[in-house]
Amino acid sequence: MKRSFLFGVFMITALLLSGCSGDRQRIRLATGGNTGTYYAYGTAMAQILEDTTGYRFNVQSTGASKANIQLVADGEVEMAIVQNDVMDYAYHGTNLFEGEVIQDFQTLGALYGEVCQIIVDPASGIRSIWDLRGRTVSVGDAGSGVETNARQILDIYGISFQDIRKQNLSFTASADAMKDKKIDAFFCTAGVPTTAIMDLGTTNRIAMLSVDPEQAALLMEKYPFYTSYTIPAGTYKGIDEDVVTLAVKATLIVSGQVKEETVYELTKALFEQKDAIAGAHARGAELSPDFAVEGISVPFHPGAEKYYREIGVLQNEAESE
Repeated sequence: MKRSFLFGVFMITALLLSGCSGDRQRIRLATGGNTGTYYAYGTAMAQILEDTTGYRFNVQSTGASKANIQLVADGEVEMAIVQNDVMDYAYHGTNLFEGEVIQDFQTLGALYGEVCQIIVDPASGIRSIWDLRGRTVSVGDAGSGVETNARQILDIYGISFQDIRKQNLSFTASADAMKDKKIDAFFCTAGVPTTAIMDLGTTNRIAMLSVDPEQAALLMEKYPFYTSYTIPAGTYKGIDEDVVTLAVKATLIVSGQVKEETVYELTKALFEQKDAIAGAHARGAELSPDFAVEGISVPFHPGAEKYYREIGVLQNEAESE
């Protein structure tokens, strides 16, 4: 009898522990290359969310946005960081996902801006985007999100890639080419400040181009994932006035298979722990619920939507329209 009683107690305890463990499941988070911002930000954020909520995170280094969307769709991870323009392409089967519609994911919220920066050599005489016609311009790596951003921005000015002497160079290679006077300008979509531009500004005079308000409005109407973004004066050496440009957003997406309660808890914790995340990574300073829901063209996960409606940001957004 005693042995049966002890066995029964053991089984009940084991089941209770198993139930607690099941409630706090492991969440696999896809980020980017292990030297990039996605990985560093994701690691810092995941540790804070794990400490706060009890959900166990497994942060994975990946090929970033496009690969991450495919990983979520294939059930290989539950969450991922991606650019909101790339996830729009996947959801609608355009650009990088031409002919391949992927909708097996939902939005948790935008995290920080990835800013479209257009750097020019002041000696080139370029003063506006209109002046890029006929110039030697690097538009990022071939097939990259940067190249797509450059094409879309130039197009709204009536400039095609055929109208410039196009170069496909990485950020670092673009900065080196400008140092050597091999290019007049280059596009860079990245968090601000960007190391390659900072390094260039310490050795060379640089200037940055603003996007004209009329063209910005047209672009945001055509591509709702863009948002307006102001780079404050002094962000880079020699840039003494604010630069008004556009940004896409590093955004958390989540599998639709994750429970509503889980995503609600994680979304709530994300914003309640903003200060801790900002202390762990500089980009965390941009976290805000209003920022998280603006410029998002893919539906929110019900758990995230519940939180945003609870605090009023989605309701307020609707009332302002």
